[in-house]
Amino acid sequence: MQRLLSTVTLLGLLIGTSAAFAVTEKLKLEKSPITGTRVSAAFSPTCGCARDKANISVRFRRKDTATVTVLTAGRKPVRTVVAGIPVPRGRAVFRWDGRADSGELAPDGTYRVQIHLARAHRTILLPNPVVLDTETPTILPVPNRTVFSPDGDHQADSVTVHFTLSEPAHVLVFLGDRLLIRSRSHAQKGTITWNGKTDAHVLPPGTVTLSIGAVDLAGNAIPPAERARLRLTIRYITLASGRIAAAAGKRFQIGVSTDARRYGWLLGGRHGYAHGPVLKLRAPDRPGRYALTVTEHGHSDRATVIVR
Repeated sequence: MQRLLSTVTLLGLLIGTSAAFAVTEKLKLEKSPITGTRVSAAFSPTCGCARDKANISVRFRRKDTATVTVLTAGRKPVRTVVAGIPVPRGRAVFRWDGRADSGELAPDGTYRVQIHLARAHRTILLPNPVVLDTETPTILPVPNRTVFSPDGDHQADSVTVHFTLSEPAHVLVFLGDRLLIRSRSHAQKGTITWNGKTDAHVLPPGTVTLSIGAVDLAGNAIPPAERARLRLTIRYITLASGRIAAAAGKRFQIGVSTDARRYGWLLGGRHGYAHGPVLKLRAPDRPGRYALTVTEHGHSDRATVIVR
């Protein structure tokens, strides 16, 4: 009798194990009731931008009744986004505003989304994490020069700014309210280069101030008042003095500040080309006042030569 009971018990265990195994294998072979999952990688409820909510987009294979819950990284419930609502077959989008069930803003961190389907008797943890991030990035920009000549004739035609960010973000460069550059990369360290142009037009000589900001992957942007400021001087060609005294028929010289490989000069009906930081010329033979003009790539500067 004892042997018979043991045999029956063993057969029961084997049958139960086989049934459980069959159910498990069936679940493995059965397609998930959810497909095409797309979840916002990062968002900021405080950014005041299009990324102020996390989008949870899934496609249901058949209609069901769904409950969508946001969990902490430790799988603790934070917010029930929807509870027991009918969902049709096809794509549905749910949105989380970053708040807990208490109504308070959830702490910054990484969260997961869980979907329970009542009819399918399935609870699915989506593989896509979502990062809630409300911190604004900070940036430290360092230019390689503060004076440059955007005339397309020299390596100093642009300004390269080396930057360091507090977190991955896209660098933004503004001239006034105009956005000049948005970096493609969101690397925390790198460089950006400005060629001195706006809308393909070269700016005139003078001083300009760029403001350097950033926007992180969650949409948090450095406020305009907190952007870094870079004061730059655009200079094409400049004479060292606006007035020169020279003896008639004698040679004189004047300093020329330019990055051009060569530049043109015009004085008293004579003209020519020169290069280098010092322009040496012979004064006209007759006393009087003459205009000296130096030109490079359409940019020029003038000085008065007084010949005695």
